Amino acid sequence: MSEIGRTMHGFGIIGCGMIANFHGKAIQAIPNAELRAVQSRSEANARRVGEAYGAAWTTSLDELLSRDDIGLVTICTPSGAHLEPIEAAARAGKHIIVEKPLEITLDRCDAAIRACEQAGVRLAGVFPSRFHDVSRLIKRTVESGRLGRLTLADATVKWWRSQDYYDKGGWKGTRALDGGGALMNQSIHAIDLLQWMMGPVSKVAAFTDTLAHERIEVEDTAVACLRFASGALGVIEGTTSVFPGFFKKLEISGTKGSIILQEEDLAFWQFDDDSPEDETIRREYGGRTQTGGGASDPAAIGFEAHRKQFAEFLDVLDSGAPLTVDGREARKAVEIILGVYRAAETSSVVSLPLS
Repeated sequence: MSEIGRTMHGFGIIGCGMIANFHGKAIQAIPNAELRAVQSRSEANARRVGEAYGAAWTTSLDELLSRDDIGLVTICTPSGAHLEPIEAAARAGKHIIVEKPLEITLDRCDAAIRACEQAGVRLAGVFPSRFHDVSRLIKRTVESGRLGRLTLADATVKWWRSQDYYDKGGWKGTRALDGGGALMNQSIHAIDLLQWMMGPVSKVAAFTDTLAHERIEVEDTAVACLRFASGALGVIEGTTSVFPGFFKKLEISGTKGSIILQEEDLAFWQFDDDSPEDETIRREYGGRTQTGGGASDPAAIGFEAHRKQFAEFLDVLDSGAPLTVDGREARKAVEIILGVYRAAETSSVVSLPLS
């Protein structure tokens, strides 16, 4: 669709913590989008974000949702406090984009999905890693069968977070609002990519522990072994305990090829039927990471993939096409993570879907 004649969409942001800045930048970068108001229970946070992006600010959720010039909202509240603003926004007839995770329990995920379906509004979960060009190239290649029979896939997120990160975060590291630790908060993007590329996980065995931090209720170190429904095996490593922190990595292998994605860089791309085009791909998709990737600093990420996902959401509202990450898609990574937690807690192999 051309820029001329596109519908102008008014946004609101609910919750004004760190991630709201990335939402604000992403909205500003979309020609047919305008951030019109933000809301936080903290007056200082609401004022700071509103003034930074030229938007009205309020501490009243009802006030923001009553605005006729806002058709959709993004939700940036703590993870375990997503459901209530989702339900309120759905009742107000607003379309909704929710920062990851969709929610921290499957019951709350399902309630969010149900509220939006009943209200007839669209719901998306934020998984911007799916919107990098290289991620989409890998997805198409895996689906084409070029790797042969898929045999092994790993998601590795060896990140570092200081004790100060948890001490100053308030809700971070708590079961009630974070819902988990290195997996639910930090590694969920890589886990989503893993299941998006490889398909459903059928079984999980795992260990989790808190090895590097004090005064947190959740894991800072986790390893899990997976069996996918396809029969392939896999591994998840997720930490905030590895100094100084490294780029996240996704590795996918099969009987005819292997791919390694390190952050946004295509680190390895080789097949038994290599062609000149493959060398072009290796050159084009190398060296793409422009930020710290969040390995040691949660603010060291870019907003471009958020922009792409938000822009897709607007195109969907205008066209009625399917969303790449609707509520049911966003739920999948949460279920895998909860399966890992159950496997670690029970020292057993857990089958998915969870019952």
